[in-house]
Amino acid sequence: MTDLGSTILINAAALMTVILALWAYSVKIRDVSFIDAFWAFGMVLLAWATWAQSESPNARSHLLFGLTAVWGLRLTLHLWTRWRAHGEDPRYAKIMGSVMEKKGWSWSKTSLLSVFLTQAPLLFITCLPAQLGIWASEGAPKDLGPLAFIGATIALIGILFETIGDAQLNAFRANAANKGKVLDTGLWRYTRHPNYFGDACTWWGIWLIACETGLAGWISIIGPIFLTFTLTRWSGKPLLEKGMKKTRPEYADYVARTSGFFPLPPKSK
Repeated sequence: MTDLGSTILINAAALMTVILALWAYSVKIRDVSFIDAFWAFGMVLLAWATWAQSESPNARSHLLFGLTAVWGLRLTLHLWTRWRAHGEDPRYAKIMGSVMEKKGWSWSKTSLLSVFLTQAPLLFITCLPAQLGIWASEGAPKDLGPLAFIGATIALIGILFETIGDAQLNAFRANAANKGKVLDTGLWRYTRHPNYFGDACTWWGIWLIACETGLAGWISIIGPIFLTFTLTRWSGKPLLEKGMKKTRPEYADYVARTSGFFPLPPKSK
């Protein structure tokens, strides 16, 4: 069983190496918004690095790595494709411009300090259930228990929910007649953010699987807590909805009748 400190240091070093390379790329193209696509892929890299350092991976470590990979690779492809199609995210352009104006920093310094070096530790923390769960699996019972099956079910539901929601949104946006309108059918009828809800389900499920390893798994709860907070209270839903209210007149009515996170029947008018 590899020492936890060594595993964490190797993972952190690998992540920082990739982050700095991506920062250099952002300086070259003058756009940081592809970091959203790397957010998910970075977690796959951390899970894989932990799995690769395991002396004897078992069913639980395979399950944790597999679920992280399925979730992360699908989301990375989706976000990368969207970025390539639509270009710079206005939210990041606004953040960059605001920091540069207030602090007088250059574009490259702002990109490094306000985006890439900020995202790296947050990504690392969110991925703790996969990292600690895989690491601790070697010292835990090899057989999967009830928590693992419950967690895997929740994670798969989250992946499916998010995948369907993204597909419905892509189809809606592909129809020129929907420009300026609000998607309120399919999963979007029951929650304003099927993708965010799917993300949260996935990582709460992964955390439940990690809990079967003991203390290391239980303390990794900081990951899904932080992710849920980010999606619902910080940089996810609040920023997105602020922009939607300005650009789509129908959005206020949509907010009034549709749940902001957990899927619920729409409220009657």
